[in-house]
Amino acid sequence: MTQLNTPYPATAYLTGFLRSRGFHAEQTDLALALVLELLSPAGLPKLRAAAEAIPGKKRSPTLKTFLNQFDRYLSTIGPAIALLQGRDGSIAHRIGSRAFLPEGPRFAALDNYVGEDGGDPLAWAFGALGVQDRARHLATLYLNDLADVLREAVDTRFEFVRYAEALARSQASFDPLATALAGEPTLVDTTLQNLAISAVDRSRPDIVLISVPFPGSVYAAFRIAQTIKATYPQVVTVLGGGYVNTELRELAEPRVFDHFDYLTLDDGEKPLLALFEHLAGERPRLNLVRTFTRVEGAVRYFNNQEPDIPFEETGTPTWDGLPLDRYLSLLDMLNPMHRLWSDGHWNKLTVAHGCYWKKCSFCDVSLDYISRFEAASARTLVDRIERIVDETGHSGFHFVDEAAPPKALRALAEELQRRNLAISWWGNIRFEKSFTPELCLQLADSGCIAVSGGLEVASDRLLALMKKGVSVEQVARVTRAFSQAGVLVHAYLMYGFPTQTVQDTVDALEYVRQLFAENCIQSGFFHRFACTVHSPIGLHPAEYGIRLQPLPPGKFARNDVDFIDPTGVDHDRLGKALNKALYNYMHGIGLDTDPRAWFDDRVPKPRVGRHFIARALAARHT
Repeated sequence: MTQLNTPYPATAYLTGFLRSRGFHAEQTDLALALVLELLSPAGLPKLRAAAEAIPGKKRSPTLKTFLNQFDRYLSTIGPAIALLQGRDGSIAHRIGSRAFLPEGPRFAALDNYVGEDGGDPLAWAFGALGVQDRARHLATLYLNDLADVLREAVDTRFEFVRYAEALARSQASFDPLATALAGEPTLVDTTLQNLAISAVDRSRPDIVLISVPFPGSVYAAFRIAQTIKATYPQVVTVLGGGYVNTELRELAEPRVFDHFDYLTLDDGEKPLLALFEHLAGERPRLNLVRTFTRVEGAVRYFNNQEPDIPFEETGTPTWDGLPLDRYLSLLDMLNPMHRLWSDGHWNKLTVAHGCYWKKCSFCDVSLDYISRFEAASARTLVDRIERIVDETGHSGFHFVDEAAPPKALRALAEELQRRNLAISWWGNIRFEKSFTPELCLQLADSGCIAVSGGLEVASDRLLALMKKGVSVEQVARVTRAFSQAGVLVHAYLMYGFPTQTVQDTVDALEYVRQLFAENCIQSGFFHRFACTVHSPIGLHPAEYGIRLQPLPPGKFARNDVDFIDPTGVDHDRLGKALNKALYNYMHGIGLDTDPRAWFDDRVPKPRVGRHFIARALAARHT
């Protein structure tokens, strides 16, 4: 599971590349197919049977609502899905009335919004004319209620985005995953198994490639491979993707290869070409590239070090074969910037491979996806953009770079303007001084609607320790320049960084409050810092004032590592206050409130001047 509004780009990239090299390649999105099968007129009766099997005294309010109003759920699931897929906008009027969809516990969130004189609590967000968005927000809450039913009645591990994540995230032992795979299949499992068999029946492949970007994709990937091996033992199965690249670099667990014949690391193009040559008898196994396999019961790693395919030559991604009209545009957050991640179809594209900065101490800068920086020419990128728009019919692009380079974005904007090509795009950047007001205006004119970037801890001391290469004042100026150009800004924020004190945390929240108040940023998200074994902090912990805990023994995943911070701060407790404050800031609430008010415990007064950001911005113009 990744997201339901648009395809994850890995299969589109590889399908386009493999076809450019003469291979017959087809792609399918079983995550989307799984959700659409479970949440359908045919799937809900099976969900009801599972819910009814739970004794009445043990049924939660979610299950009771579902069972008591089942006929209503059955009659509304099709129209709700059709609305979210953009196939039937007329039903929005009925959904928006709040007299059509059954409302379970998830709708209690609407109580957070206060209507004038006790009236419509959503009027502030959608007014009198925002019929479609209002209906999609309500339909999203409705789907979240059904996901809760799935979790409580069928599979406690189920989530739309992080399914069974605990089985794979930094899991040193393969035992939990092996136990789950050997267990009695749930309704989710059997549905996924049937979809996998149908996909193989349709395509009759020799090789199946499964991409797992996140830990929440791993359990289902192994279920798919397990099913294929049991039904079609002659089919070669290969595992790759972001999760493999970060967590399985030291894999030594033979049981993985009961399900997968091969695992490949980093970009897939070169390893797959080498693997295909090997399977065709044209390359010895010893000359495989970045590939794990099992040999005589033991895991072996083969890496004939050959140069990767240049980024300029990886070809144009293709979404051919994916049902673009069946993805679900969800509207769970009412914040205009935050909604971009779940709302609408976005063609995913990369401006440059890797990161041009590659110095941040918390980042996996030692790994290929960060360390190997390669850019393509603006002409090549816009050629790809034109072909993708022609193929998909969608002109919206999400550039999924680690940090898109300012120089490359300027060249891209110039080429888009030269061709008079009208698209919308957004992506991740560093808030560096190269983004002048003039460049921000040019990017906006070329179609830029939003940017996201790392402010992280919002402390100059900690930003220097992170080697972030920016200051709070600089971030304020850059984000204001984007905002004044009409571009939405999202800030990635972090707490729990080594040596971060309670005072640092309160100061950071005050900076964030001021950035919202000055309309420098419109959205943000606080991430709990995690130390990884591939980052400079994980490799050189003493330089950051911490001591690493020993990793648990095991032969499977290895990524996050616990550490001892001498400050002894309870960051998890502080995190609740940070996220509560940020949620309110994103809805324009509490921007004049002392940041200490969000914390349950007594915390120190901010050392930051209450008008620090305003003065920094004013000083820029004097």
